[in-house]
Amino acid sequence: MSIEAARKLVESLDGKIGEENLGKPLFTDPNVKTYPFVKSGFQRISHVEKPFKMAFVDGGNQEIVGAPNFSIQINRVYFGMWSGRERVLEKVLPRRIEFFSSTYSRFADGQIFYDTSIFPVQENHRILLPEESDISFNSFDRTVTIGTQRADIERVASIARVFAEWQFATEVVKRELDKGDVLVLDQTLQTTFKNEHKYLIKLVEAAKQKDVIVTGLSKTSALFTDTGLSLIGALGKLAEDCGIEHEWYFPVAEIETTDHNAMILGVRLCSDSERIFRYEIQREQFKKLSEEELNGILTQLVKNSCDLAFPGYPYGLIDADRFARVSSKEVEYYRALLLSQLSDSGKWEKLSRHIRASDAHDILNMLMG
Repeated sequence: MSIEAARKLVESLDGKIGEENLGKPLFTDPNVKTYPFVKSGFQRISHVEKPFKMAFVDGGNQEIVGAPNFSIQINRVYFGMWSGRERVLEKVLPRRIEFFSSTYSRFADGQIFYDTSIFPVQENHRILLPEESDISFNSFDRTVTIGTQRADIERVASIARVFAEWQFATEVVKRELDKGDVLVLDQTLQTTFKNEHKYLIKLVEAAKQKDVIVTGLSKTSALFTDTGLSLIGALGKLAEDCGIEHEWYFPVAEIETTDHNAMILGVRLCSDSERIFRYEIQREQFKKLSEEELNGILTQLVKNSCDLAFPGYPYGLIDADRFARVSSKEVEYYRALLLSQLSDSGKWEKLSRHIRASDAHDILNMLMG
């Protein structure tokens, strides 16, 4: 791209994004209660010293070998517990569980289905993982397709990790947390896939029995305002215009739908950071929180969000991302191991003809460096 082309692009984009009218939060469901973008919406986080544990949960997965009709993946789910800046050791659960998954196609009743089998690295961890029967999808199931195309099998294969996060989080609540503690998921509290809501319900019920608060903080947000701006960007502009410099939270919307039952807040967790994040609290639990209890939760998040590497973002989630992430080096190791087993067992020729149906792009990437 030339400098002149870049200049024209920037000028064009700047002209198309107007911030004079920030609008209000945009949700397609008319029953969602939204809150106006006004200065009084910013609530200073009052520091409340009330010690309790926060458990942070995240997961990661990568494809090892894939073809149009199967996808073999390595999956990890991790949790860590903190009280402010101090790590709290787990009591009974392993901090991290790993499992392999094999998602494959089958033809039945004139349709292509994708089924998934799970292979935990340690068999006694299977109880911490989702049921295989829940991870079976028609390839045209609307919860897994994009547009009108048949669902990509690699995308469907990742659902095993998604469901595993919910299931593992439920066990963390049951076996590691106590009354007044807080669970923080690295995601929203909205479910997307068929059968996923079942796992959220299990988690919420377990949390209610233990009096544990279920929350989720998202790295990114795709929410908009009704003037076409990103909601998080509009909140940042409003805070700047109003001269809000301290840590704050801002009620955005209250949602009560079949797949999403939450109070959405915008939060800035460090006064030295410009980062604003979407933070959700399970709706019924939020409505029962006193102002002091809410500020107690946010105070713990603020204390946990002072790491210089990423100020304003909870270190508990940095830690969870680090230990749940599957690196490219690990994928190469597992791929070599798997391909060796395929060769030794005499299965390579059978499966390689399917792998060749979709690996041309990878070969080009290697040729081009």
